[in-house]
Amino acid sequence: MFKKAIFFFILCASAGRGRAQPYPESRILYEKDIKTGASQIDAYLPLLKGKKVAIIANPTSLINTTHLLDTLLSLKINVKKIFSPEHGFRGLADAGESVRSDKDKKTGINIVSLYGKHNKPSPEDMADIEILIYDIQDVGVRFYTYISTMSYCMEAAAESKKMFLILDRPNPNGYFIDGPVLTPPFNSFLGMHPVPLVYGMTYGEYAQMVNEEGWLAKGQKCNLKVIPVKNYTHFDLYQLPVKPSPNLPTMEAVYLYPSLGLFEGTLVSVGRGTDSPFQVIGHPDFKSQGFSFIPKPNLGAKNPKYNGQTCYGFDLKNFAKVYIKDSKKVYLLWLSGMYRELKRDDFFDENFNFHAGNDALQNQIKKNTPESAIRKSWEPGLIAFKKIRKRYLLYPDFE
Repeated sequence: MFKKAIFFFILCASAGRGRAQPYPESRILYEKDIKTGASQIDAYLPLLKGKKVAIIANPTSLINTTHLLDTLLSLKINVKKIFSPEHGFRGLADAGESVRSDKDKKTGINIVSLYGKHNKPSPEDMADIEILIYDIQDVGVRFYTYISTMSYCMEAAAESKKMFLILDRPNPNGYFIDGPVLTPPFNSFLGMHPVPLVYGMTYGEYAQMVNEEGWLAKGQKCNLKVIPVKNYTHFDLYQLPVKPSPNLPTMEAVYLYPSLGLFEGTLVSVGRGTDSPFQVIGHPDFKSQGFSFIPKPNLGAKNPKYNGQTCYGFDLKNFAKVYIKDSKKVYLLWLSGMYRELKRDDFFDENFNFHAGNDALQNQIKKNTPESAIRKSWEPGLIAFKKIRKRYLLYPDFE
């Protein structure tokens, strides 16, 4: 039944039937149409002159095609060190892979890894700097770990009384809000704060919320300054100029990520180790005759799930192109359907509830709860969150 249903949805989407309509004010925006915080050099350069600076950055930290680090060095800014998040400063590490502290081969500047056991700058890390700069492209999904790195760095800045400067960027999933709101005890690096799975904020807005709502450890506040994006609204569909991480190589993957990311806590493959990560789903026992893929080691997945095995499932790229981005919701059909088809007691692993932000969703899927009832259970949390969110918006909103 599920296989027939999902093929029907894919075919309808491919044909353009039943397609949800985007907001009337929506614009397709490209890098040339906006000015990121990082590109507004005159707005923050005076803050950096004569200061000891650290940057929290990765390959997305670009001003046009030049890395923020190279720009700052060319302007004679004293960059003392680099803090690197998941995937590393140059973005070559797998998801979840330990990233070593090292030196940047191009500049010789020390890199301090903030992934693994050392996910927050220590007092020693902060001792020789005066300003922390954060500039990392986000995709607006709670379990995408860069916002956790940002929050830990804000805590370190608050504790050491150092300025925290955010160079904001658009959120490609910033045009809607959906999913369950995280509840204790499911706080983790996959989600630290009581926000929905898709929270509809840029990381600059998110940082203001974390700071002012007292969500940093011990209710601290850091000396926070945000350089907003120019010519961006939450109606807009921003097209990323570079992939935000190794396994989100296309906009289709970015739009599917809120829905397919939940599979990271299951035995289903999301295509890591293929040319289409987060655009396909499958499992060796699914036995669909329509589509298959074989995960193999590659730059973004050195030891992918089901390495060398044929996985049967679905290619969702066309679905993403013509439907998912306009649906403005987390899509649950695939999750519930794969669970029913595979009939495995070990379908969910210990990480699923941390991805979901609660233990309710897993129980609802197991009980075959209708999607309408699942969404109804999200409403109180979403209503409360939206009231908080509105206080910290920097850009025109869809709400």
